[in-house]
Amino acid sequence: MNSPKAAFLTALSRTDSPRRETLRRELARDKPTGRRAGLKPKLVLASASPRRLTLLAQAGIEPDALRPSSVDEAPKKGEMPRSVVTRLARTKAEEARDLIANDKDIADAYVLAADTIVAVGRRILVKPRFVEEALASLQLLSGRNHRVLTGLCMITPDDRVRIKIVDTRVRFKRLSKEEIEAYIASREWRGKAGGYAIQGLAGCFVQKIVGSYTNVVGLPLTETVNMLLGEGFPIHFNWLKLGEADPQ
Repeated sequence: MNSPKAAFLTALSRTDSPRRETLRRELARDKPTGRRAGLKPKLVLASASPRRLTLLAQAGIEPDALRPSSVDEAPKKGEMPRSVVTRLARTKAEEARDLIANDKDIADAYVLAADTIVAVGRRILVKPRFVEEALASLQLLSGRNHRVLTGLCMITPDDRVRIKIVDTRVRFKRLSKEEIEAYIASREWRGKAGGYAIQGLAGCFVQKIVGSYTNVVGLPLTETVNMLLGEGFPIHFNWLKLGEADPQ
């Protein structure tokens, strides 16, 4: 006869607890080619940024769903710019992946995330929420070089992770007090990395740019497209459809 202790140990060893395997993992395991045969792969963007959506549309890419992240984007103490964008992009991608893991419509989608920061040396500029923060950013950037870094993270349907960092150098002309005050008054700086939008009024502040322009806007398009193509996502499918729709 089993002792009470033996019965207790047996109960602890049981494996009849709820399964943790998600629909996403089941689909990845059961698909021999990495995606359901005959179906166009789906894409989930871990962002609701209008700028990123516009840039993807420029490349003929329309995400099937948006899963914005709730990740705290504040850098950790002593964290370097490249480490920040790598950590945040991956965290955003993983959070979006987990959100869709049991969604029957998009569980097996590719997941794309990005995080963009502006840095002067080791100093990372915040996305200004207040006039004082925007003013401090523009005064710091005036007449200086700075870097715009974006961390890209893509998670494939079978949960392979690809990460890339894109680094662009930008130089601002020396800004007058009147220019700074007028730009602050435009309110264009709100929610923008470094407190400016290169695709807007602040484009006239830029003396020189070395690297990807779209990276400064918010998503390095060449690198993003190459990352998706490298994992078999059919970017050019929509390009062909555009050609078929053109009567000429």
